[in-house]
Amino acid sequence: MTGRPRRAPAAPAPARPDAEGELLRALHADHAGALWAYALQLTGGDRARSEDVVQETLLRAWRRPEVLEQQDRSARSWLFTVARNIVVDEWRAAQRRPLSLPGDIPERGEPDGADAALESLLVAQALRRLSAEHRAVLLECYYRGCTAAQAAHRLGIPVGTVKSRLHYGLHALRLALQELGVVT
Repeated sequence: MTGRPRRAPAAPAPARPDAEGELLRALHADHAGALWAYALQLTGGDRARSEDVVQETLLRAWRRPEVLEQQDRSARSWLFTVARNIVVDEWRAAQRRPLSLPGDIPERGEPDGADAALESLLVAQALRRLSAEHRAVLLECYYRGCTAAQAAHRLGIPVGTVKSRLHYGLHALRLALQELGVVT
């Protein structure tokens, strides 16, 4: 180090003068709509890809100032050619690197019923821990599919009692299943 203070690097000069910026804006205003419609056709109706193609095409035009200065028709043909080339290049790249899938995809096995049998044993074990009244209401409503009124009629108790026992029976069943380690 020489002891002299270091100078901060100067800010880079603008890459394009205002005249080129105006030319690019004019190019966009004149050709972007038609270019997007063309790109939409090339991409099979994919709007997002079409927008990307137009953006990349205009970026390439900005990098080549001689295109900005061309006559109206030759600039449009250059833009359309570049857009087509971008789409073709994307397609070719996808062909070179296809999505690879594993050769042997395991088939889904048929359920063997072991899980259902285990669940049923655990629920039966938890139901045995409940009072007879709670167990009877749960069996009527959940296993036989009865409404509260039908269960009340079958059990010979009021509907309100069925609803109350159902509520507290479900709470007790959940606690019993937690004790068995089924529900956390």
